[in-house]
Parts: sequence; C-alpha cells; structure tokens
Amino acid sequence: MAGAPLFLSSGDPTLDRRVDWARALMSEGNASDAETLLAEVAERAPGFLPGWFLLGEAREALGDAAGAGDAYARARALDPEDRLGATLRLARLGRDETPEMSAAYVRTLFDQYAERFDKALERLDYRGPELIHGALEAACQGLGRPFAFAHAHDLGCGTGLVGVRLADHVGEMGGVDLSPNMIALARRRGVYGRLVAGDMVDYLRERPAGEADLVFAGDAFCYLGDLGPVLVESRRVLEPGGFLAFTVETHGGEGVLLRDTLRYAHAPAYVSEALAGAGLGLLSCEAASTRTEKGTPVPGLVIAATRAE
Repeated sequence: MAGAPLFLSSGDPTLDRRVDWARALMSEGNASDAETLLAEVAERAPGFLPGWFLLGEAREALGDAAGAGDAYARARALDPEDRLGATLRLARLGRDETPEMSAAYVRTLFDQYAERFDKALERLDYRGPELIHGALEAACQGLGRPFAFAHAHDLGCGTGLVGVRLADHVGEMGGVDLSPNMIALARRRGVYGRLVAGDMVDYLRERPAGEADLVFAGDAFCYLGDLGPVLVESRRVLEPGGFLAFTVETHGGEGVLLRDTLRYAHAPAYVSEALAGAGLGLLSCEAASTRTEKGTPVPGLVIAATRAE
C-alpha cells in the first residue's frame, strides 16, 4: 500500500523485537517494563524514530512528563515531517504551543488505518453521514428549495461514507483526502467524478471560484486547528446561495482545544466567529455526536451554512 510506513526498522532485528515486546507490554498496561526495554533500544539505536516515540508514550503512561517530552522531542528532531505526531504530543504536555497537525502525520495515520477504517467506525457508532444529510435536508426545506445539488466537493472524504449518503442528491462530486490509501477505497464507491490525494485547502485553492453549490466535510475538520483557511476557500468555491455542511468535535470552553485523542475540538462561539469571518451565513448549528469513545458519545456539532452573496 502507498504511504510512509508507521513502524520502521532499526536495522537490527534484535532491537526491532524489543520494540515489538515493548509495544505488547504497553497494550497490557505494563509501561514500566516497556520503558526499560525502550531505554535500552534508544541507547543502542539513537537514530531509531519509533523507539524514541514509543519511549515517550511509556514515560507519559508512567507520569514522567519531562522524560516523555524529551523522548518526543528527540523523535521530532529525527523526523522533520513528523509522521508520528510528536509535535502534538509535545503540545499536549505543554512543551509547545498548540500546532496544526503535519500533513505527513495525518497521511501516515490514515494510510495505515484505511483497510480497517469502515469497520472501526461501525464500532464507534459513527453518525457523520446521516447528520450531514439531515442538516442539509433541513436547510433546504427551511429555504424552500429542492434537496439537490449540481456540483459538490467532499473535504477529507476518507473512504467515501458521506459521499455515498449524499450521492442521490448530487449531480457531480469531487473528493480530496490526504491519504492515498483512503482515496483508493473511496474510488471503489463509484460516486466521485474526481478524487485527489492532497490537502483540502490546497485542493479548494485549485478549484475555480463559484463552481460548486455544495461543500461538505464529515469528521474531517477535527484534524484542523484553525478553521479560517478552509472556510474562506469554501466560500470562494461556492456560488451565491451555495451550502457548506460539516461536523466538528466541541468542548465547553473557548477557542480550539487539542484533545487527548490528538483531535481538535472547536467551541461553538469559535465556529460561529470563523464562519462570519469567512463571509458565510450560519443556517444551523446543532449539538450532535458523530461517534463514541470508550462507549461515551463525543460532544460535537453539525453545521449548515451558506454563501449569501
């Protein structure tokens, strides 16, 4: 499959096995023994990226924030692309300002996850497609217009779950996702006229102004901290009267929060202000959870907005 491997080799099979054992120990809740193994790996293979990253996880599980931060910092230094998300871990530990996720991290994550993605979402009671469908249907009814669109763009399309749900209401649909493996699975759906492996903001910037009457994103904006750029470009691509629909995870504070799951949560006031700043009119903003974590619904919002002019 395409994409960078998540678990690389140290070049020494003995050390690779130690990392595998440490990972197994971590899954069993034995971070102490895992940390001992990984410290040895780090000493013997100081350039081995996964060893340092997993050492950070073991130390974090043991409550050693300073030691975990040092290990994550070493992992980041070894991999400027930050495929494992060390920068996010450092931010969560308070060592850095909250960053945007690196494209390489998101691509690597979902390239590895692609084949298991749909089954995993079933276990998490994923409701993104039906929530976006419902928000758009209600918005169309409220404005007295048909629930039908000529040209839509699916941002962070994944395997195409939302696209399939909306396919009967869209004439032509394009999609974009950072993960080539997810794009390959979305292509099998047969509902997209054009699919691109790339960044969603860059994708929109390459589209003509006013070409679409719908832009949507299901469970994708949780990988963006600042929603401003994607909202501005969505408005530019939309024709007057066109719709934007998306979901976000949310929280009870202010602004943007990096959750322990390494996904961003956006406060309702932040979303409203970001939409207004982008020149989009809010049609609806409903509290709704798109998924569960450990059996508990994750607080979320489903939003419908329009380009008024």
